[in-house]
Amino acid sequence: YQFTVNMKGRDQELLQKATSQATKEGQRTSQGQELTSVRAEKAVQANRDGETTQRRDQPRKHQGAAGTQAKTLPASRLPGADLAKTSREALATAPVLAKDKVAQVTPSPGPWPSPTTQRRQILKAKNFKSEPRWDFEEKYSFDVGGLQTTCPDSVKVRAAKSPWLWNLFLPNLTLFLDSSHFNQSEWDRLEHFAPPFGFMELNQSLVQKVVVRFAPVPQQQLLLASLPAGSSRCITCAVVGNGGILNNSHVGQEIDSHDYVFRLSGAVIKGYEQDVGTRTSFYGFTTFSLSQSIFLLGNRGFQQVPLDKDIRYLHFLEGSRDYEWLETILLNHTLERTKLFWIRPRSQEALREALNMNRYLLLHPDFLRYMKNRFLRSKSLDTVHWRIYRPTTGAFLLLSALHLCDKVSAYGFITKNHRRFSEHYYDKSLRRLVFYINHDFGLEKNVWKRLHDEGIIRLYQPQN
Repeated sequence: YQFTVNMKGRDQELLQKATSQATKEGQRTSQGQELTSVRAEKAVQANRDGETTQRRDQPRKHQGAAGTQAKTLPASRLPGADLAKTSREALATAPVLAKDKVAQVTPSPGPWPSPTTQRRQILKAKNFKSEPRWDFEEKYSFDVGGLQTTCPDSVKVRAAKSPWLWNLFLPNLTLFLDSSHFNQSEWDRLEHFAPPFGFMELNQSLVQKVVVRFAPVPQQQLLLASLPAGSSRCITCAVVGNGGILNNSHVGQEIDSHDYVFRLSGAVIKGYEQDVGTRTSFYGFTTFSLSQSIFLLGNRGFQQVPLDKDIRYLHFLEGSRDYEWLETILLNHTLERTKLFWIRPRSQEALREALNMNRYLLLHPDFLRYMKNRFLRSKSLDTVHWRIYRPTTGAFLLLSALHLCDKVSAYGFITKNHRRFSEHYYDKSLRRLVFYINHDFGLEKNVWKRLHDEGIIRLYQPQN
């Protein structure tokens, strides 16, 4: 009993102490809250004063709901993410054109800004499912004020009278690429077309380094320029292909009787003089065709480019390797085996020894594109294989002659009875012509036949 009374007394004493302590703590808390309230009020007033000052110095910014809560958004929800996605999709799909439609692209009327002031979309062939067609597709470089033929029976005169050719044949195009036809605006225009028809995906610095070393060609119609003033003489040309139809043809003397003789690639002459003649006035080639011809036909006598007196070289610039190869020759560099491993050094050395810049001519991409657009537009250009197609080197050479000469005879080109002959006149055994996808031999065969029927060229095609 005494223990119970003592415990009750102790409990009351502890309860009184606890109550007293709580009262003191409450007083301190109340004082602290009052102090905090005073400080907070002063801080708010200071912020208001500062905000008032800031509003005088800076324009007021809109505070939306996002301003009250800072969050890290996922990349897909960042401002502009949808726009960026749309832009990427447009970049990937816009160049893909329908087969029968033309991309409406208008070139800048003046020079393009430099890359440092404006970043432009770089065109890539892989982004196109067929050959792109621009609204300036038929914009070509013309030889304004150039020489005009006075031959009354010239192919140019005949073409103007032909219902088929009068609106196709352009007699005053710029034929050759040189330093006077290369500038930034021309680069920007031709960058829309894949080589050899333009500069798409080529290195501008490399192309410029090569082209600026070629002085302006005084006269695009260089054969007309060789005639006496006022002469009405007709310039005759023989264009000699390498077709097997020339084997045992015995037209060599006939070929040599022309004013000028055009040959190309592996033009083997030794041992075939009676069939193909001996003279060479123009030699047409690409870097690849020349290198491979020397490699494959060296043991048959074709060990270097033709070296006839006053011969002119027509280089069809097929792509990047042609510019790289020319750079090594013009700058007297050694071939980099890692870069141009497939090129035979002998071809470079042979041409370097014979190189005369006044007789070395680069065919203008506009001229090559004109040939493709108006004469040799293959259906493969409307397919995914469009990038690898180009007319044959022989086709380029023959059409070049049509724009340089008054009368043209074609020998060794494909005809309707081509299956009777070997692929080349110098083949030791019968070798059938293979129709590869990068060329359209069927189309070329039909064009040569029609040019012959129209009286524009004389195509060698024996009936027996």
